[in-house]
Amino acid sequence: MINQLGREIPDEYLTDGREVFQGQYYREGYEFTKSAPTVKAHVKPQESKLVASIREAVIAAGLKDGMTISFHHHLRNGDYVVNLVMKEIHALGIKDLLVCASSLNTAHNYLVPCIEDGTVTGISTSGIRDEIGETVSAGKLKNPAIIRTHGGRARAIEDGSVKIDIAFLAAPTSDEWGNASGKGGKSDTGVLSYVDGDARYANKVVIITDTLVPAPNFPASIKGIDVDYVVEVDSIGDASKIATGVLRLTTDTRELMLAENAAKCMYHSGLFKDGFSFQTGGGGPSLATTTFLKEFMDKANVRCGWAMGGITEPIVNLYRDGYINTLLDDQAFDLASVASAHSDPRHFEISASQYANPFNKGAFVNQLDFVILGALEVDIDFNVNVVQGSTGILQGAPGGHTDTAAGSKIAIIVAPLIRSRLATVRNHVTSVTTPGESIDIVVTDYGVAVNPARQDLLEAFKDTDIPLKTIEELRDLAYQYAGEPEDIEFDDQVVALIEYRDGTLIDVVRKPKNFNK
Repeated sequence: MINQLGREIPDEYLTDGREVFQGQYYREGYEFTKSAPTVKAHVKPQESKLVASIREAVIAAGLKDGMTISFHHHLRNGDYVVNLVMKEIHALGIKDLLVCASSLNTAHNYLVPCIEDGTVTGISTSGIRDEIGETVSAGKLKNPAIIRTHGGRARAIEDGSVKIDIAFLAAPTSDEWGNASGKGGKSDTGVLSYVDGDARYANKVVIITDTLVPAPNFPASIKGIDVDYVVEVDSIGDASKIATGVLRLTTDTRELMLAENAAKCMYHSGLFKDGFSFQTGGGGPSLATTTFLKEFMDKANVRCGWAMGGITEPIVNLYRDGYINTLLDDQAFDLASVASAHSDPRHFEISASQYANPFNKGAFVNQLDFVILGALEVDIDFNVNVVQGSTGILQGAPGGHTDTAAGSKIAIIVAPLIRSRLATVRNHVTSVTTPGESIDIVVTDYGVAVNPARQDLLEAFKDTDIPLKTIEELRDLAYQYAGEPEDIEFDDQVVALIEYRDGTLIDVVRKPKNFNK
């Protein structure tokens, strides 16, 4: 079947009520009954929930072939817990598992042998990179991976599309009853926003911590009433590796120019008013936009009501300088933001559902004025790809990209026109992560394109120094300097499904021809 964007979705994946993508607000007003966990009541006074090892917890929780297990990624590339758990599962010979992770990074490459021997046969995740991305792209995962946004994952857990049997949740601190927090300990993450759905909706919950603290460990991101077992290990991870990869502050002249032009677009948009809200995504230019906002806020004599994200050091600095009133945190992107979660009184933790779930009564993304996002590719219909690289290999993550673009009043893409000698702006993206109807502005180092649907922005920018071009003009420049990219050849095998945030299928990813890892 062909969806609204003209992407072909094989009928075999349109079962159990799943539909093709039909527009960003297609399911407005959709009603459903929330899923619920199977709970074993504890009426009598209980002894400690502590168990001696991860293996003992796996056995006590009753993990069996064919079940679904979950993890979170607040420790990012410093996480040890996924590998610690999977090694015990491997040793026990349990097979055919679906891993439902909020994101997977290089630190989780132990999943590769688990995929190859059938221990893991399905993956649901936002991020899929490095050797895991290569392995899935090569068609070695038995079932197609499902790529979900952060809001889409929260929605899928709450509406029962994903039923987690056992959640294995890393916690920097926990008491023996399972009241767990992202604050403190040896592996401080600041917040644990992505675990809220796992803890509340999984049938069994196992807390894995390297710092046991006296009860009650309040305030708790995970409540002990949702927890079955607690395991203490030597280390759950290396918090110094939270800020890695795309989460970097740039000093590159080109990227700084992109960031400044993105800030100019905000300033001239008509929405840059006292109390405005914004979020920046990962990537040097996106993060650098924050550093330019101070100048424009002084110029307009305005202050930001709240900033959300992925909180980063530049956002924390603006908050501490009095330019932002409140920080809403679903993930601490660096150690400065981890520290801020402890010390700054208006730095608040929010759950992934509060952040971006489209199936609740009003996620915070729906209140955003601006969001600044990156892209691997943008096409002339403003569709964006952040999942597949130039060779067709899975190497990225939608994260909150699609959620914030749909919810914000102005979604700005910031990307170089040419990356690694390939055109970023092109006729067609390799796969669609975020639909063009959600994107308002594309900022490149050769000009700024405004979606023709936003005539109000074109009018606001016409007498400014913003270097306006059409999206077609940007494509032509990209092709002039880098050449028109050759189409990637793919086999028929579908290796991943890209789910829109509402559960419809926006695209599929096929195996690149002749690619074998």
